[in-house]
Amino acid sequence: MAIIEVVKYDGPPGVFAWKYPNQELGTWTQLIVNEAQEAILFKGGRALDSFRAGRHTLSTANIPVLSNLVNLPFGGRSPFTAEVWYVNTVNSMNVKWGTSSPLQLQDPKYKIIVSVRSFGQFGIRIADPRKFLLKLVGTLPQFDQETMVSYFRGLLMTNINELISSYLVHKKISILEINAYIVEISKHIQGRLAGTFWENGIELNNFYIDSINIPDDDPATVRLKEALAKKAEMDIIGFTYQQERSFDTLEEAAGNPGNMGAGMMNAGMGLGLGMGFVGPGINMVNQMTRGMGLDTGASGASKPCSKCSTLNTAEARFCSGCGHGLQSAPEDGAAGATSACHACGKALAPGAKFCPPCGQNLVIKCSGCGHELKPGQKFCAECGTKAN
Repeated sequence: MAIIEVVKYDGPPGVFAWKYPNQELGTWTQLIVNEAQEAILFKGGRALDSFRAGRHTLSTANIPVLSNLVNLPFGGRSPFTAEVWYVNTVNSMNVKWGTSSPLQLQDPKYKIIVSVRSFGQFGIRIADPRKFLLKLVGTLPQFDQETMVSYFRGLLMTNINELISSYLVHKKISILEINAYIVEISKHIQGRLAGTFWENGIELNNFYIDSINIPDDDPATVRLKEALAKKAEMDIIGFTYQQERSFDTLEEAAGNPGNMGAGMMNAGMGLGLGMGFVGPGINMVNQMTRGMGLDTGASGASKPCSKCSTLNTAEARFCSGCGHGLQSAPEDGAAGATSACHACGKALAPGAKFCPPCGQNLVIKCSGCGHELKPGQKFCAECGTKAN
């Protein structure tokens, strides 16, 4: 049976606890403990003596608890069986963590379900090696950073999920804005986890969230980013989504003159009255309706209805949209006609009662009944008397 004479551990800093593989010791064994380490002897599942940095000879002088359990003759070199555990008490600042699968959360601002991932790191120090070994390590041969994260993953994910969700819901912020609150969320999580870590002999020095992000290939996120980019572009240009859709409809009608384009134009401009862009809209329509059959006048001009803004041809007398008169109808029997003064022969405006050049009274009355006669009337319509 081999008896170990020197026991020490020079492993990597990422290992928090390590058990010496051989349990056959002797009272002459040299136990070497490095700085930021602590060694603890176990026998029969019980934690006995602990040793700080330095070289220690296992004897009845420095292992009083063990001497009560093992029959060691004073000054003898008797062998015995015990476990030696090394605990790393240095500050470990780069214990990394991350969500194993994306969290499904609803964005409170845009009401869509998004997949959220998060990752970061935290720093710890084994403050009570004995409690740490008894509560967490158990029978494991070693305890490293990966084991630490796996032990506390459920606790981490529960708090991270809850806090991220609460910030989204209560603060009414979008998942795209959550990174602005990373520092606050990190402090809240550290405060919640510190007590649980301390119960296991671990001091939680800090907790950091490096990023809260969304997978680039998430369909909902892709659509949201495209919509926000489009909104920003329209804000820069200076018109709304409804206006853009109206312009798209007008452009489509202009490109297809044979598919009731004029009707679509009229409908579009009718809607435009309530949207605050009638003037610019009419100018744009005038440019786009060239060649669509609306501009049939010699000058290529069209006129809008003063009542409903429907565009009509230059010769139209009534609006094709609402029937409103576009020009005054001529009076019966004298449409656009002019008469001459019977005294001086000068041309007279329709309906004139006196001649402007000579002042001649142009009103002719019936000699029989006094009823006013119209120009060119030969008999009175009231009494039948012949006009003079």
